[in-house]
Amino acid sequence: MNLANKLTIFRMILVPILVIFAYLPISGTFYDIPISMLIICLIFIIASITDKLDGYIARSRNQVTTFGKFLDPLADKILVLATMVVLVEKLKLPAWIPIIVLAREFIVSGFRLVAVEKGGKVVAASIWGKLKTVTQMVAIIFALIDIGSFFSFISGNLSSVHLVINIIASIMMAISVVATIFSGIDYLVKGKEFFKND
Repeated sequence: MNLANKLTIFRMILVPILVIFAYLPISGTFYDIPISMLIICLIFIIASITDKLDGYIARSRNQVTTFGKFLDPLADKILVLATMVVLVEKLKLPAWIPIIVLAREFIVSGFRLVAVEKGGKVVAASIWGKLKTVTQMVAIIFALIDIGSFFSFISGNLSSVHLVINIIASIMMAISVVATIFSGIDYLVKGKEFFKND
């Protein structure tokens, strides 16, 4: 097994560890941020770094494998959705956001399966897909250290530092949701050719 695939597996292992820390009774805060959320944030950042690193290593060393093609995107989806569910349970994120993300992933995965079955090319990621990925990662990182909830800065009850964190987390999350919807629509439009003869 090559290094890129080992990093992908490591990212998969980090997901249950992240979830476990969400339930551990860890006391204490740092600038009013619970220590447990700081640890979860650190785990998420490490996992996100391995996401970029394994792809770079696989391409630069010509170590792209079928196993990696299968597991890498799966690990990314599991990491993002697991962390979002943790944020929902911590009342930092409304449930409709991960529902939209999950629906989009089902649509994209479905089209990719149909494309492979019909011998067509997999629909390439659009600018919306790239924007979704970047804003999603930034939003989740800031949401994990946010002591408020989605768009709670509107109420004006946060201190200056936490106000900035909440603004960044909320706006980046809102942008990621818009990008998620449009990237899903983009897949639907580009993939409709697979159903022309049905």
